[in-house]
Order: sequence, then structure tokens, then C-alpha cells
Amino acid sequence: MPGHFEPIPGGGAAVALDDVEISIIRSLAVQLLELIGPGPGGEVSDDPLAELFAEGPSEPPSDAVLRRLLPDAYGGPGVSEREDPDELRAYSSEFRRFTENDLRAGKREDALAVIRSLDALSPAGDGGAVLKLSPEESVRWMRALNDLRLAIGTRLEITDEEDTDLLYRLPDEDARKPMVMAYLWLGGLQETLVETLMP
Repeated sequence: MPGHFEPIPGGGAAVALDDVEISIIRSLAVQLLELIGPGPGGEVSDDPLAELFAEGPSEPPSDAVLRRLLPDAYGGPGVSEREDPDELRAYSSEFRRFTENDLRAGKREDALAVIRSLDALSPAGDGGAVLKLSPEESVRWMRALNDLRLAIGTRLEITDEEDTDLLYRLPDEDARKPMVMAYLWLGGLQETLVETLMP
């Protein structure tokens, strides 16, 4: 179990994490929460009906990571040259206005689920703990790990598989090395978690 998720009875997953790993994941999840930001109007609302009818922004975020986490619905690679770019921007703008708040809320909830489950861990005698997730928590963790990897990958300017291959060859003195190690480690965790969720 060290370093990777394994299935547990009842459909959940478990992984042994040491104190440093717990701290890293928690810190990254908190940073993701800060990046995603609070709900509409600057605060998380207690009124679900108000949130349902709140309109979100119509323009893509200025931050590259947020643009990756909250991409435009229309346009991008694979769009036919016959498509009108202005028309696609208008469609994306309208779609974003009615969906971005919900997307942000879901990503916030996933990151909070990670933080809460880590905070609830009981330390083991050797430092660290075994994290046990229900099937629902496993899905939240899978989505949060994906968001964390997308965020780090964007900061590292990873755009394709060749970029990932180059990461393995970075010299130890490269300032990006800690982020690269986190990116690769989170990828391993995510992959083994996905495997536990497969029937």
C-alpha cells in the first residue's frame, strides 16, 4: 500500500501516507482552494437558490491555471477553419456565464473533501497514517488529484507527452524539480486510485 492506492472492501480505496506526503497534498489542496476562490459575490452562500440563479463571469479567467481548469466550451484544437471565431467566443461566453460558478463550486468541494479527510487522519506510530476513502470520497479525491496535476502541469508548461518525458531528465539543481516530483507523484496516486474505481 505505501505510495499507491489499493481497493478496500466496500468499494473504497486506501493508501499509506507519511507526514510529509500528507502535508504536501494538504498544502496543494489549500493553494487550489485559494486559486479557485470563494463563491459568487465573494462569499460561499448559505442560500442554494441564490447560487442556482447567480450568473458567473462571461470572460475566461486571466490566470493560465484557471483557464486550464475552467476552459472555454467552444473553440480550441480541432475546431474547423469554417467556424466563425467570434461566434464561438460568443457561445463560450454564454455557456461560461451559466456554468462557471457550478464548476468552481464542484472543484472547491473536491479540494475541501481532500483537506477534511487528511485532517481527520489518526497518526500511526511510525509517523503518517493510512487514509481510507469511501467510494464517494474516492471519486472526489480522483477529481481533486486531476485538478492538482492540471494546475502544476500548467505552471510547468506541460502541453504533451514529450514535455513529460523531459521532466524525468531535469537536473536536481533545476528550480522546477520539486514541482516536477509532486506532479509525477500525484500522477502515480491518481492512476492507482482510478484503478481501484474500475469494476
